[in-house]
Amino acid sequence: MRVLICIPARYQSTRFPGKPLVPLRGVSGAPKSLIERSWAAAMQVSIADRVVVSTDDERISAAAQAFGAEVVVTSSNCRNGTERCAETLDKIGGGFDIVVNLQGDAPLTPDWFIESLVEALAAHPTAEVATPVLRCDGQALDGFIADRRAGRVGGTTAVFGRDGLALYFSKEVIPYTEEKYAKDDKTAVFHHVGVYAYKPSALAAFVHWPLGTLESLEGLEQLRFLENDRRVLCVEVDARGRQFWELNNPEDIPRIESMLADMAIE
Repeated sequence: MRVLICIPARYQSTRFPGKPLVPLRGVSGAPKSLIERSWAAAMQVSIADRVVVSTDDERISAAAQAFGAEVVVTSSNCRNGTERCAETLDKIGGGFDIVVNLQGDAPLTPDWFIESLVEALAAHPTAEVATPVLRCDGQALDGFIADRRAGRVGGTTAVFGRDGLALYFSKEVIPYTEEKYAKDDKTAVFHHVGVYAYKPSALAAFVHWPLGTLESLEGLEQLRFLENDRRVLCVEVDARGRQFWELNNPEDIPRIESMLADMAIE
């Protein structure tokens, strides 16, 4: 089984223009760009046969090549990371059994998240896409709710059936619950981790479907698969005590830098 990790990155972002090049300070205070930290996370994945940064921006391309990444230049017409992954696979000529989309705003993604994801997708008889989810504890859930009350998108939540197949993804906190949880209590809310594994057939189909209503409303590309009756497998992963967050807004920078310091990441 051959695995390609693609890191899609664009300079223009509605919420945070230039996000891939924003510096993040590690435990020593030395800055590295968001895209470099995401690439470094991908390079830790033992089952990856190839890792590429996919972008349409010359600034991101130059920065990535400067720290040693392989870059695939893609069209500016790509509307999301999945479309950019599909174009990347076409440009390099295929030859991979699974393509992983490690979004460039998730530098804290542990290698075992991706390895578990690939193994689960390869073993599933019908799913064409897989994505990891983390069960929120009370503290994480409180953070999600606080972000929404402040008008910030703090992350995405996922709801899935007993078979692990996704029912819905949302930037709202779902499912709704009135229950009060202590800091370390396990909750019924799952944090969707912004990583995807695709079979090539799913990528090939995705680019021919029109933008769906739910995808457009939520701004979540994975909903296009659900709107077209494709199965998305949610794979529950174990953080093993490691902190995880995505960089969605400028306000997330100090939170991620604090996590880098706590985990002694340079």
